[in-house]
Amino acid sequence: MTTSITGKNIRIDSQYLHVELADGRIISTPLSWYPQLQTAEDEQRTDYRFICGGTGIEWTQLDYHLSIESMLITIPHRQAA
Repeated sequence: MTTSITGKNIRIDSQYLHVELADGRIISTPLSWYPQLQTAEDEQRTDYRFICGGTGIEWTQLDYHLSIESMLITIPHRQAA
Protein backbone atom coordinates (compact mmCIF):
# COMPACT_ATOMS: atom_id res chain seq x y z
CA MET A 1 0.00 0.00 0.00
CA THR A 2 1.35 3.40 -0.96
CA THR A 3 0.41 6.37 1.17
CA SER A 4 1.60 9.93 1.08
CA ILE A 5 1.99 12.32 3.94
CA THR A 6 -0.34 15.24 3.33
CA GLY A 7 -0.83 18.41 5.30
CA LYS A 8 -4.06 19.89 6.57
CA ASN A 9 -2.96 22.96 8.57
CA ILE A 10 0.18 24.63 9.90
CA ARG A 11 1.03 26.68 12.94
CA ILE A 12 4.27 28.48 13.70
CA ASP A 13 5.18 29.58 17.20
CA SER A 14 8.39 31.13 18.51
CA GLN A 15 10.24 27.81 18.47
CA TYR A 16 8.56 25.30 16.16
CA LEU A 17 6.88 24.71 12.83
CA HIS A 18 3.87 22.45 13.48
CA VAL A 19 2.10 20.68 10.63
CA GLU A 20 -1.20 18.95 11.20
CA LEU A 21 -1.46 16.01 8.84
CA ALA A 22 -4.61 14.86 7.09
CA ASP A 23 -4.60 11.68 9.22
CA GLY A 24 -4.69 13.71 12.46
CA ARG A 25 -1.04 13.49 13.47
CA ILE A 26 0.94 16.65 14.19
CA ILE A 27 4.64 16.86 13.40
CA SER A 28 6.87 19.61 14.72
CA THR A 29 10.37 20.68 13.82
CA PRO A 30 12.56 23.46 15.22
CA LEU A 31 11.93 26.78 13.50
CA SER A 32 15.71 27.31 13.54
CA TRP A 33 15.90 24.65 10.81
CA TYR A 34 14.20 27.11 8.44
CA PRO A 35 16.02 30.48 8.66
CA GLN A 36 13.75 32.11 6.07
CA LEU A 37 10.68 31.28 8.15
CA GLN A 38 12.38 32.17 11.41
CA THR A 39 13.18 35.70 10.26
CA ALA A 40 9.93 36.26 8.34
CA GLU A 41 7.16 38.60 9.45
CA ASP A 42 3.95 37.05 10.79
CA GLU A 43 2.06 38.15 7.67
CA GLN A 44 4.57 36.30 5.48
CA ARG A 45 4.40 33.16 7.64
CA THR A 46 0.62 32.98 7.44
CA ASP A 47 0.61 33.38 3.65
CA TYR A 48 1.08 29.72 2.81
CA ARG A 49 -0.65 27.09 0.73
CA PHE A 50 -0.30 23.36 0.33
CA ILE A 51 1.14 22.26 -3.00
CA CYS A 52 1.87 18.99 -4.81
CA GLY A 53 -1.32 17.29 -3.64
CA GLY A 54 -0.77 18.47 -0.07
CA THR A 55 2.71 16.97 0.28
CA GLY A 56 4.47 20.33 0.24
CA ILE A 57 4.03 23.84 1.58
CA GLU A 58 4.69 27.07 -0.28
CA TRP A 59 5.11 30.49 1.33
CA THR A 60 4.40 32.70 -1.67
CA GLN A 61 5.72 36.00 -0.29
CA LEU A 62 8.97 34.31 0.71
CA ASP A 63 9.33 32.17 -2.44
CA TYR A 64 9.97 29.30 -0.04
CA HIS A 65 8.95 25.66 -0.48
CA LEU A 66 9.10 22.76 1.96
CA SER A 67 8.36 19.08 1.56
CA ILE A 68 6.40 17.75 4.53
CA GLU A 69 8.22 14.44 4.17
CA SER A 70 11.55 16.28 4.61
CA MET A 71 10.37 17.39 8.06
CA LEU A 72 10.51 13.73 9.11
CA ILE A 73 14.17 13.51 8.15
CA THR A 74 16.29 14.72 11.04
CA ILE A 75 18.46 17.00 8.92
CA PRO A 76 17.81 20.77 9.00
CA HIS A 77 16.93 22.40 5.68
CA ARG A 78 19.98 24.02 4.07
CA GLN A 79 19.98 26.56 1.30
CA ALA A 80 22.16 25.94 -1.72
CA ALA A 81 25.39 27.92 -1.64
